[in-house]
Amino acid sequence: MGKREPEIYGHTSFEDYFDKLKNQFKEMAELVYFQSNIEGELITKIQEWGFELDGILLNAGGYSHTSIAVADAVKSVKSTVIGIHISNIYNRETARHNDLLLGACKGNISGLGLEGYELGLRHLIEK
Repeated sequence: MGKREPEIYGHTSFEDYFDKLKNQFKEMAELVYFQSNIEGELITKIQEWGFELDGILLNAGGYSHTSIAVADAVKSVKSTVIGIHISNIYNRETARHNDLLLGACKGNISGLGLEGYELGLRHLIEK
């Protein structure tokens, strides 16, 4: 984030945005994050945190369109998982319109930019 396709994803790094969220919600939630480009690492982290944390905001990127294994990992955990897409996947290439996580996650936020993380976090805190 902040480098790849800034016209879609913006100029802010996720680290900077995450620091903002941590400060904004410091009295309401303890936030941690994990990022990987490796599918198996994402699955391992979902399965690890999915039994320890109250909720997960998951931006699986391209894996949301291709990975049944990520969807199965989401289905296997007790934590509430909300899928996040920074861009509106339905305004993009046809291959991105299929999201395998739609049925696995409790809810999904698409197309609201980084604000989608804040909205998902607010939902998790309120529920």
